[in-house]
Amino acid sequence: MKEQIAKSPAKSARHRARELALQGIYQWRMTGGDRLEIDKATRAEKSLGKYDVELFSQLLRGVVDHNQSLVAELTPHLDRDINELSPIEFSVLLLGAFELSRHPEVPYRVVINEAVELAKTFGGTDGHKFVNGVLDKLAAQVRAVEVNAK
Repeated sequence: MKEQIAKSPAKSARHRARELALQGIYQWRMTGGDRLEIDKATRAEKSLGKYDVELFSQLLRGVVDHNQSLVAELTPHLDRDINELSPIEFSVLLLGAFELSRHPEVPYRVVINEAVELAKTFGGTDGHKFVNGVLDKLAAQVRAVEVNAK
């Protein structure tokens, strides 16, 4: 009798795009690399699996282009100096803040859940809890009508 191995559900193309955007944002922040080069290199990589190419590019471009305003939106909701955040948590927060403030078509709960999942996958042990708390506060500010309608 063969032992059945439980397969984890396949990642959606949109979730995979967020993972790749996070990696690109992290790379941009750590190396100061050119966003267009990061985008181009990611698109050229053939072993990335299925992902939403347009969403990936929108997220990477949006976070890089709006970095300063995203930091300004996040800062009031942090319990520590932004320079004390882990690079992954900071990158996840930038990505989540961008989607919350610039993509109202994506439900705020989806944005937060995706960010929490990214933090669980790539971040430290309890980083996802911090990301969840910060994005919850930001959502209450930038998506007040949607949050209050629950």
